[in-house]
Amino acid sequence: MKKNMGNADRIVRLVIAAIVGILWITGVVQGVLAIGLTAVAGIFVVSSAISFCPLYSIFGIRTCPLEGVKK
Repeated sequence: MKKNMGNADRIVRLVIAAIVGILWITGVVQGVLAIGLTAVAGIFVVSSAISFCPLYSIFGIRTCPLEGVKK
């Protein structure tokens, strides 16, 4: 798997996952919504950790800079 997520994208996903986690822990979201949001937050954390998003590769999106290219 080649990286296709930049640092800004990874940080945004981690922040969203943290917010969802806080909402779940405090009981603001409950039931089926909590389960769905927690699953999405988990996917965000994993994809941020490995810098790879399968949906990005399907749609040809790449937010990380190309390796070996000087600015």
